[in-house]
Amino acid sequence: MSAAVPEPAERPAWMEKPKPFTQGAKGLALVVTVLVVLVPFWVVIATSFAPDHQVIANGGYAVWPDEWTFRAYELVFSGGQIPRALAVSGLVTVVGTAFSLACTVMLAYALARPGVVGGKPVMLMILFTFLFPAGMIPSFLVVNGMGLRNTYWALFLPVLISAFNLVVMRGFFQGIPAELFESAKIDGAGELRTLLTIVLPLSRAVVAVVGLFYAVGYWNDFFRAILYTDQSTMWPLQTWMRTYVVQSQNSLIQVSGGVNEQIQFAPQTVNMAVVVLATVPILCVYPFIQRYFTKGVLTGAVKS
Repeated sequence: MSAAVPEPAERPAWMEKPKPFTQGAKGLALVVTVLVVLVPFWVVIATSFAPDHQVIANGGYAVWPDEWTFRAYELVFSGGQIPRALAVSGLVTVVGTAFSLACTVMLAYALARPGVVGGKPVMLMILFTFLFPAGMIPSFLVVNGMGLRNTYWALFLPVLISAFNLVVMRGFFQGIPAELFESAKIDGAGELRTLLTIVLPLSRAVVAVVGLFYAVGYWNDFFRAILYTDQSTMWPLQTWMRTYVVQSQNSLIQVSGGVNEQIQFAPQTVNMAVVVLATVPILCVYPFIQRYFTKGVLTGAVKS
């Protein structure tokens, strides 16, 4: 006689196959979420390429340009301010991210190693600054006292290390097996060589994510330039974008086009062109870093 086959135990409700209604609701929610994100961004792009008369007729925006024109971008680049601001933003982002990553990696590695002299007090001080950050006036006094005002150093040195990024990276380093450090020590490798040849190759995910966080922070910052610099030639793109948006009038601008002719110019097209220029460069970086998000951030956060 063959043995009776036991009936499978009833699966929990959360393991059952979703019903068609549930799947449809999830799909609808996903479509609505995507539209909520993409539609405003598309309106910004369309308005920047739309002709002035269409933007004026629609009350300051365009969903689809009647005629694709680069006039707003020509006006933006003709003054020379925006190209210089783009260069300043790129310089601050690249140099600031490189310095921040280097300092964060070295400090996180030192705090992650067991038996470091003064490691716990230093970590407590870092967490204290994370919970109770310095105010605007003390920060200004420190920057001014160190002679950093009206220099590009003031745009990234005051925020060189982020306590959150440091904690995430330290937690990731602590999750690396101790046997690897012991093997490197037996082979005669010092701490710097261990960091460069063992730790960093295993930490590409968290380094990429933390680097993206730093880059986005430097690229999107506009307030430090206003606070620490008196020269508009040192302003990054985001500061100029704020100036364009704040100073633009709701009324139309009349530009003389001839003896008996006046051309109506919609300031919204220039504003949207500046927004596109400020958004697209850093947005192009996300597809290359996105695959590291879950592994880099969650692993460091869980093990910290």
